[in-house]
Amino acid sequence: MRSILILLGVLVTHLAAAGSQVHEKVLDNGLKVLMKPDHRAPIITSQVWYKVGSSYEHGGVTGISHVLEHMMFGMTFKGSKRLAPGEFSHIIAENGGDENAFTGRDYTAYYQILAKDRLEVAFELEAERMHNLTLPEEKFAKELEVVKEERRWRTEDAPESLTFEQFNATAYEASPYRIPIIGWADDLEHLQVGDLREWYRRWYAPNNATLVVVGDLEPERVFRLAEKHFGPVKPRQVLPPKPRGEPAQRGEKRIRVKVPAKELYLILGYKATALGHGGEPWEPYALEMLASVLDGGISARFSRELVRGTRVAASAGADYSLFTRLPGMFLIDGTPAKGRTLKALERAFRAQVERVQRELVTVSELKRIRTQVVAHKIYKQDSVFYKAMRLGLLESVALGWPLLEQYVEHLRRVTPEQIRAVARKYLVKDRLTVALLEPQPMDGKQPRSNTAGGHGYAH
Repeated sequence: MRSILILLGVLVTHLAAAGSQVHEKVLDNGLKVLMKPDHRAPIITSQVWYKVGSSYEHGGVTGISHVLEHMMFGMTFKGSKRLAPGEFSHIIAENGGDENAFTGRDYTAYYQILAKDRLEVAFELEAERMHNLTLPEEKFAKELEVVKEERRWRTEDAPESLTFEQFNATAYEASPYRIPIIGWADDLEHLQVGDLREWYRRWYAPNNATLVVVGDLEPERVFRLAEKHFGPVKPRQVLPPKPRGEPAQRGEKRIRVKVPAKELYLILGYKATALGHGGEPWEPYALEMLASVLDGGISARFSRELVRGTRVAASAGADYSLFTRLPGMFLIDGTPAKGRTLKALERAFRAQVERVQRELVTVSELKRIRTQVVAHKIYKQDSVFYKAMRLGLLESVALGWPLLEQYVEHLRRVTPEQIRAVARKYLVKDRLTVALLEPQPMDGKQPRSNTAGGHGYAH
C-alpha cells in the first residue's frame, strides 16, 4: 500500500508540472477547439471528434458510420477535392507522424501524433477531410467488401464477439446500443454510396465536431492555426437524433448462442444508469468503484476468489462505463475453468453480486481499491494521447470536458454504503440479461481471436 501511495504522489507531482489547464475556443462556425499544453516532449496529438456513431444509426444503414470512417481514414482515404486517394497518409508519413481512426457507439474520431512544428499539416488535412470528401462509387464498392470481411473475421468467426453482439440485441429493446458498431450483415450487403454521401452531409460539420490538441504548444498558436484552416469551413444544420429511450425491463432475459467454438463463455449484463441519466449524482461513480471491487486487478475479488481461489473461472471480469451518451449496462463476463460448467460460473458470479448487496465493502479494501483506481486514472493522464482522448470523449457524449477535473475527486468520495446501494438498486434480476455461449463442434474450423472486445472498431 505504501508503495502505491508513493507512486500516486509522484504521478500527481509529475502531472502538475506538466500543466493542467484546458483552454477552449469556439470558432464562428461552431467548431469547439480544446487545447491542453504539455511541455515534457516536443510532440502533439491532434484529434477531431464527430458526434456520430452506431447509436445514431437505424435499421437499413447500420454500420454506416464505420464504413464512412473507412472511406475517410488516411491509409484507405479515397480522396477529396484537393487530395488524391492515399495522399493523406503519405503526407503524414513524410512528416514523421502517426495516425489512426476509430468508430464507437457515440462518436467517430480521427487523430495524428506529430512533432510540434507539424501541427499545421494535420489541421490542413483534417479541414479538407471535413468538408471536401469525394466518395467515388467504385472506391466505395471495394472498401465495403473490406468492411464485410472485417465483420466476418472480427464477429462472425469470433465466438465471444458474436455472443456479445447477440447479447446486446437481446438486452436492449429500443436503445440504439443494440446496434453493432460494425453493422448487421444484411444492412452492409445493401448499403449504397448514396447512403454514405447523405450521412457525410448530415453529420460531418464543424458545428458537430470537437478539435482537441494536447502537447508542446501554446494555446494562442493552436487557436490561430485552427481559425486559419477550419474557420472557412461552413457550418451546416445538424439536427440531433430523436430520443430512443429504453423501456423498463420486466424480467430476466436469457439467450443461448450455439456456434463452433472451443470454450464456454458467459455474460451477465444489468441495465444501469450513466452520468446525467437519473438517479443520484454519485451513483455512476459508485458503480465504477463496484466494478473495481470485483475486477480491479489480481487482488480484486474475481481474481482472488474465483480464478485463484475456488478455480471456478479461467477468466472473470466486470466492466462499467459512466461516460456514455445513453444509459448502458454493468457487465460481468467470464470463461469457466477446465472441467467447470457455465452453470457453476453463473452461480459463482451471482454469489459475488449477492455478497456486495448484503455486506459493506470494508474500509481497508475500499481504500486499497480506490488508491489503485485513482493511481491508474492519473497514470493514464501521463500520456498526451490519453489526455486528448478523455477530452474528446466527454465532449462527444455531451458531458463536457470540465467534468474531467472533478472525476478523480468524485471517485475518492465513494463510500461503502454507496457501493452497496447501487448493487442493490441496479444489480437485480429484473434488469438482468444472461448470454451463454454453448460451443458446437468445430468441424476443422478454427475460431478467430477477438481483438475488438465487442465494444469498438479501430484500424
